[in-house]
Amino acid sequence: MDSTTDPSMTGMRDPRAVVTRLTRDYTFPTEQRSTMLWYHDHRMDFTAPAIWRGLAGLHFVRDDEEETLGLPAGPRELPLMIADRAFDDSGNLQYPALDPTLRDRPGVRESFLAGVLGDVILVNGAPWPLHEVDAARYRLRILNASNARHYELEAVTEDGRRLDLVQIGADQGLLAAPVLHRTLPIARAERYDLIVDFAQVPVGGLVRLRNRLGSGRTRDVMAFRVVRKAADDSRIPPVLARDLPSLRRSDAVRVREFAFRAGHMNGRHGWLIGGRPFDPARTDVTVRLGDIEVWRLIADVHHPVHLHLVGFQVLSRGGGQPLAHDAGLKDTISLRPGESVEIITRFDGYRGRYLFHCHNAEHEDMGMMANLEIG
Repeated sequence: MDSTTDPSMTGMRDPRAVVTRLTRDYTFPTEQRSTMLWYHDHRMDFTAPAIWRGLAGLHFVRDDEEETLGLPAGPRELPLMIADRAFDDSGNLQYPALDPTLRDRPGVRESFLAGVLGDVILVNGAPWPLHEVDAARYRLRILNASNARHYELEAVTEDGRRLDLVQIGADQGLLAAPVLHRTLPIARAERYDLIVDFAQVPVGGLVRLRNRLGSGRTRDVMAFRVVRKAADDSRIPPVLARDLPSLRRSDAVRVREFAFRAGHMNGRHGWLIGGRPFDPARTDVTVRLGDIEVWRLIADVHHPVHLHLVGFQVLSRGGGQPLAHDAGLKDTISLRPGESVEIITRFDGYRGRYLFHCHNAEHEDMGMMANLEIG
């Protein structure tokens, strides 16, 4: 799939795209719940190498209601962008692009078709950082910004104790009530808002944030050193938010099913939705503004599925109840191998054309996207 907005290059064309070499300014209203969002380069066919090279960042939306909750704030609120990368002996980023110039031929070498993994874990751009903390509660705003790596996080003391991970928010803002975890899976593009209480650790003690799915160097993410006792007037209220949408299956005007599976695209390996690779000129789904729908998502291997514009709630996993970490309003759902998940959402906000896709960035570049038209 060799698409681009540069007319000097070959590939599929989007008839609705505006091709320009000028600089444009865009204004976006942030009329949504308070949360931590992220943004990244979304150049079609070359999204994965752009993210790998660091074209990503965080964007916070806040409101008065959140400010009144008494959550840890200031230096005790830590945004943590976790990503794995690979480097050569000179410290340069390594990425297995078929075309290192990232201009003509998208994709990666065959052994990386499932997704590109690195052996260095970066947090906010630093490898395996150590952060000094007070013996107090901290709010950790965590994003998995990796291209393909899935994590299962735990916070472990030097004597092997796991600290509680108290989830207070998901991709699209605060939960209705806190959810307690000892380990927490996080797929690509998912965000979790957590409280960790370091008052349980003696001064001088070390807490490691570890990845239970990693091995060797990728098992460690970062560490916290408790360096001082300190006053702490923060709290975790039993009720966090009262504005979560109340969506029932019976409210849905239709149910759709989408299979996320491997296939062939232009004579080579691809990743497809409903058996078809992405075509920028094709509308895959048309929805009326304001409609409520249930989507059943089915995976062959692990796929984190992301919807643009809207947040959704998880109705079921594998025909059973959602898991504890599915709580709240999300925009990315982690599908495990062979799993089906049902989500429900109201398509509100703005008319127009949006994407939904797998957020394994290599899968995305190899066709696993679809166009959603809201009219």
